[in-house]
Amino acid sequence: MGQKTNPIGARLGIIRGWDSNWYAHKKDFANKLIEDDKIRNYLNARINKGGIAKIVIERTLNKLIVTIHTSKPGIIIGKGGGEVDRIKEELKKLCGKDDVQINILEIRRPELDANIVADTIARQIENRINYKRAIKMSIASALRMGAEGIKVKVGGRLGGAEIARSEEIKQGRTPLHTLRMDIDYASVFALTVYGKIGIKVWICKGEVLGKRDLNPNVIAGGKNEGPERGGFERNDRGGRDDRGGRGDRGGRGGDRGGRGGDRGGRR
Repeated sequence: MGQKTNPIGARLGIIRGWDSNWYAHKKDFANKLIEDDKIRNYLNARINKGGIAKIVIERTLNKLIVTIHTSKPGIIIGKGGGEVDRIKEELKKLCGKDDVQINILEIRRPELDANIVADTIARQIENRINYKRAIKMSIASALRMGAEGIKVKVGGRLGGAEIARSEEIKQGRTPLHTLRMDIDYASVFALTVYGKIGIKVWICKGEVLGKRDLNPNVIAGGKNEGPERGGFERNDRGGRDDRGGRGDRGGRGGDRGGRGGDRGGRR
């Protein structure tokens, strides 16, 4: 079941909030839902290199508030805020509303956002970088930033092969059934000359034990908030110290020399 359910949808109302916040009468609901989809598709196509993680849409009586979560706010804002004004005017035409407000929130750690990680891998595959190298680089940077686990699955004509196949590379843990685990998920595709390659990314940011604010515009911290909040400590070398008894291997050269001496003694 955990393999087939969208990890974000399974956690809605538990540790995650909805990306569309509004209420509508059943006569208007379908139209507003389609409008939301149009806005998201338009913004993702319009700002395709803006590092968009998610788009949150809120509605009041006559006002539309669009919040863009991005890792590159400078690209969206433009010189002197001119680009935002242009996007606002375009959204007014698209929705037929006079009052449209655009907010931009910067994501401080894009390595821990599944949408941005998946998009980065897709862009690298499109630029003919080896898919295994792109995935391993993304996994290493996510774990370095404090992710508890990451899983990446790619499918299609990998490396230009004649027969399509799928491959999965994972590190750490991503328990999909545990609903208190904060798991971010994204599914994107890369358009290559030999066809589409699908990319799915799961990033586990740790357990959420307290009550979390479900407002999607609140950027919540993950497992890497320190040991007092259930996080793990980092040693001086930047490695992880949550490996049980193996953590005190220290400088391997010295230890290995010492072990060699012991071995000699035992002989």
